[in-house]
Amino acid sequence: MESTRRRGELRIYLGAAPGVGKTFAMVGEARRRAERGTDIVVGLVETHGRARTAELLDGLETVPRRGAEMDIDAVLARRPEVAVVDELAHTNAPGSRNAKRWQDVDELLDAGIDVLSTVNIEHLESLTDVVERITGIRQRETVPDAVVRRAEQVELVDITPQALRRRLAHGNVYAADRIDAALGNYFRVANLTALRELALLWVADQVDVALQRYRAEQDITDTWEARERVVAAITGGPESETLIRRARRIALRAGADLLVVHVLRGGGLEGASPGTVARCREVTDDLGATFHTVVGDDVPTALLDFARGVNATQLVLGTSRRPRLARVFDEGIGAAVIQASGPIDVHMVTHDEARRGLRWRVLRSSFQRSRLLVGWLMALLLPAASAALCLLLRDRIELSTVLLGFVLATVVVALVGGLGPGLVAAFLGAGLLNFFFTEPYHSLTVAAPRNIISLAAMVIVAVLVALVVDRAARLAQQGARARTEAALLASYSRAVLSPHPLARLLTQVREHFGLDSVALLERRDGRWERVACVGARPCAEPDDADVDVPVTADVHLALRGRSLSASDQRVLEAAAGQALLALRQQRMAAETADAQRRAATTELRTALLSAVGHDLRTPLTSIKAAIGSLRAPDIELSAADTAELMAAVEESADRLAGLVDNLLDSSRLATGAVTPQLRPVGYDEVVAQALAGIDERRTVTVDVDEGLPPVLADPGLLERVVANVIDNALRHGAGAPGIAVRASTHGDQVELRVVDHGPGLPKQAADTVFTPFHRFGDRATPGIGLGLSVAKGFIDAMGGTIAAEDTPGGGLTMVISLPAG
Repeated sequence: MESTRRRGELRIYLGAAPGVGKTFAMVGEARRRAERGTDIVVGLVETHGRARTAELLDGLETVPRRGAEMDIDAVLARRPEVAVVDELAHTNAPGSRNAKRWQDVDELLDAGIDVLSTVNIEHLESLTDVVERITGIRQRETVPDAVVRRAEQVELVDITPQALRRRLAHGNVYAADRIDAALGNYFRVANLTALRELALLWVADQVDVALQRYRAEQDITDTWEARERVVAAITGGPESETLIRRARRIALRAGADLLVVHVLRGGGLEGASPGTVARCREVTDDLGATFHTVVGDDVPTALLDFARGVNATQLVLGTSRRPRLARVFDEGIGAAVIQASGPIDVHMVTHDEARRGLRWRVLRSSFQRSRLLVGWLMALLLPAASAALCLLLRDRIELSTVLLGFVLATVVVALVGGLGPGLVAAFLGAGLLNFFFTEPYHSLTVAAPRNIISLAAMVIVAVLVALVVDRAARLAQQGARARTEAALLASYSRAVLSPHPLARLLTQVREHFGLDSVALLERRDGRWERVACVGARPCAEPDDADVDVPVTADVHLALRGRSLSASDQRVLEAAAGQALLALRQQRMAAETADAQRRAATTELRTALLSAVGHDLRTPLTSIKAAIGSLRAPDIELSAADTAELMAAVEESADRLAGLVDNLLDSSRLATGAVTPQLRPVGYDEVVAQALAGIDERRTVTVDVDEGLPPVLADPGLLERVVANVIDNALRHGAGAPGIAVRASTHGDQVELRVVDHGPGLPKQAADTVFTPFHRFGDRATPGIGLGLSVAKGFIDAMGGTIAAEDTPGGGLTMVISLPAG
């Protein structure tokens, strides 16, 4: 049987900006591998006219391109060990097998071919909005972060902003006519510094993920101080907000990430107000930190386990609110954490709540945690103290009073310690009563029957009181457990409402119970598949799990890391149910999106039929009426009338031809059949050719300098774009002083502006002006609403942009922007 094919490895050279040397470093690595005997080919490398990069390619086998794109079929047929594919985020030309180049690379990896590639930080999908705020330029070509994160190696190619600007000024990056504009816009020192920091932080995060994966796989729990990470532990008390803000300042000074953790006791958390916890979540989000919840009866152990799990270097705690008397029985969480923290630095932060003196609620909480120990101590001390006091007052009190003293001591011990200490106190008290206060004295013999009844009554009272206390304690513990479960279930409900419900829910389950991994498994066609998972080494089948929670017969929640108690089963079953709900919600969202696409298609079809029914019939009716008049034998027409009717026929035929052209172009765009042939072309030539087919061209003022750089475009498609935009302006925006066409450069883009002074667009209409069959204003105006839609489709295919802006003083300006060629 054929063995499973190995998937290729991806190595990415990541840069902060164009010109840092990514492609040069990649080709250099390719040459080194080729010299070592590796079978390597160049699938596609963009030199951008850089001589040194082109020289480095000499001698390397290169697969011929298919048009402007990589010939992926030829590379797959060649089957080298390594393929070199530049610019991972590139958008392929329409008509290519894959829309994006990273999808081509994925095919090569699936075929077992290793790939070397490049990408700039500005092209990562999650950072496009940040890059736009920094540079003012929106990147249209992006690659999903997950694609880059899956790479086996990501190498940062770094250079200082000053060195990059020198390289640019020397002509090593762009041609001479683009240098000044580039230095004054995109390549400003501030921009390059910010982009460099983005790249460094992204790579640091990638390294941190790899480190966490390695530590999980190797079961390493010791803290490695590779990166500063601060954990703030809150109780949910009134001091929690202060603690979070102080921890944030500590993290900022250390340049560290901040994680806020709230420990829910298995038996409930005293003093944790739900409102306060919710407010702490808000403060955490506002400060840019992350909020986590874990469950553990032993709070110091739970805190340290969480801190070690995230490889924290610092732990921030609030000083104890417990009074000194309570610390006699329990040293407190802070002291226990400090003793067991190891290499983790512990900060004890003071707060106002620590100076409010003894409070009964805090004392009661501390007392309850050490109730059993206090009960056993009182079981020994209170009967002895009662005996001593009664011996001192022996001549003044009767036996019944002595008996009440011992009963009172027994009841107190039973109230505090429960059944065990209560029984010990009862029997010890009975023994002391019999030895010191009943005849014969100093003997355990009971002479009078009434004394036997008294001793038995005292034991029965102790047992009854202890049983009541134990029952109350169990009910209190169950209530506390119920509060903990309610808090966890509320957390799971919030997760289901988040943007990525399934992943967040599984992450919370993993954190809450301190697990290595959590996976949602679904059986399809008799085989188990992981629908979603978090953590290291997720389970592939329910039998692999330490804890298996069936949701349905074909859906299981598989947990790995440790066994959990039966009391956790109810919460896990609820979490599993929420996971199934999140899965169904995720699939329903996908189905809804598909239904919306089908509805949009139906709407488009309906709009097309409506437009064809009106706008194609109108010129046909005009043609038929004119031809009928010309052919009518009973109508005598002058030469002028005949010429006018013939002109009407010609005008209607031209209008009909334009409508059909737009319909055909729209169809080509919808099917991806538009393949632009890009080459340098001047706006002045394109505008002249576009105006040649427009009758009202005399009303259009053209101001396009012949000295402007050419743009990289398909001349035929660009001519159609300009003609459609000018025609739209003439039909909808005519007004004094007419239509103006201007051109200028902006950075590495050359912009063409078509300016009209008509009524402009309604408010909020800029986003729909390019929608097919969407029209504004008078419905009697000729056209079916496809001109601008076709123009945008052609511009997008050529890698440019088209946008609508308001004209100062009223009107509409269409801006066509293309890269300089």
